[in-house]
Amino acid sequence: MVALSNVQLSNVRFGKRNEDVRIVQQALIKRGREIPDGATGLFGEQTKNAYQAEQLAQGFQGTDADGIPGPTSLAELGRRSGLFRLDDGSVPSGGAGKLTLAQVTFRDPDDDSGEAAMRAYARKACELTGMEPEFGVPALSTIAKRESASNHPRFRVNTTDMNATGRKAADGHPLNCSRGATQCIPATFATYHQAGTATTPYDVVACMCATVNYVRHRYRVNESGSNFAARVQQADPRRAPHWY
Repeated sequence: MVALSNVQLSNVRFGKRNEDVRIVQQALIKRGREIPDGATGLFGEQTKNAYQAEQLAQGFQGTDADGIPGPTSLAELGRRSGLFRLDDGSVPSGGAGKLTLAQVTFRDPDDDSGEAAMRAYARKACELTGMEPEFGVPALSTIAKRESASNHPRFRVNTTDMNATGRKAADGHPLNCSRGATQCIPATFATYHQAGTATTPYDVVACMCATVNYVRHRYRVNESGSNFAARVQQADPRRAPHWY
């Protein structure tokens, strides 16, 4: 068995030159994406165009297919190419509880549902991650309302979207399914797990904390969360729902 390389998301950014970029370029080329200069290790326009083509092939649409790697598309590129695994150690401050995927558990604690419960859980998540409740609570409760009908038991796991792949996990569903109130895939939940919270994405506070850490990193949401709704459309009740 060939050992897979580990690639950090923070290294695969436009303008960077490093070994992780070279590995991603090799994966793109293996997948049939065009990079005329080859795997040079420099993330330039050719690599951005190739990555955009890969995002489109994975099912991303519109502005989500922007040629900028995110954890979902990069992990999927690694899986489909068989060349690397996503191992992002650059979790923002407050998210130092990173797990391995094997440490993620799938027991559903049957947390409360409903909008009032989501606001209470969101307040606790803000306390743990250092986000200001005046910004974080409405943003997280809006995401929960849209992603899982405020943690309704019927919608705690999504078995129909593009993430619903992989071997069966302990809950009987494909490993990569989105789960929990804010619908984290297990790989994202593990990478952005908040220290001291439950190891299952079905736990509302743990799921919300991972979401806070993820959006801070992926969408440049600031520490206070004052730009949360502006950066993440799914968190803004004034705009149409949009997966994040």
